[in-house]
Amino acid sequence: MTSATPTPDAPTAGRFEGREHILPVRVYYEDTDFTGVVYHANYVRYFERGRSDFLRLAGVSHTDLLERHDPAAFVVTRMEIDFRRPAKIDDALQVITTYDQVKGPRLFVAQRIMRGDDLIATAQVSAACISLDGKPRKPPAGLVDALRPWFCKDEG
Repeated sequence: MTSATPTPDAPTAGRFEGREHILPVRVYYEDTDFTGVVYHANYVRYFERGRSDFLRLAGVSHTDLLERHDPAAFVVTRMEIDFRRPAKIDDALQVITTYDQVKGPRLFVAQRIMRGDDLIATAQVSAACISLDGKPRKPPAGLVDALRPWFCKDEG
């Protein structure tokens, strides 16, 4: 499902370790508030990058999904975030993502942000696959097939 060929200068999409996708993220000045701590809304951006790069590395391209004869996209329907510790300017973080299962149009995702051994934040995310007119639809078969190796064994 991927149409893009990586080049030597392409940004990394992270890596897989077992079922987990790990995306390194650096905290830049623009990510912080006046105290040098990551502004809370930016964690949502880090989690989004983790989910998107998981899909990209698994062979699922958002562009390809939109260019299908029956286009599909995703919307987040629920996100629960627990903030544990502050991340700060210049921190090297890892966004760790697992796609746990698909039920009908919904995908269930567990995420956490780590700084070394320190747990910074966790998120439980539900996303729905939709048609371009906003109606729920089952994800395309190719997407489910691409993600199947990473689902929980008892649920995928």
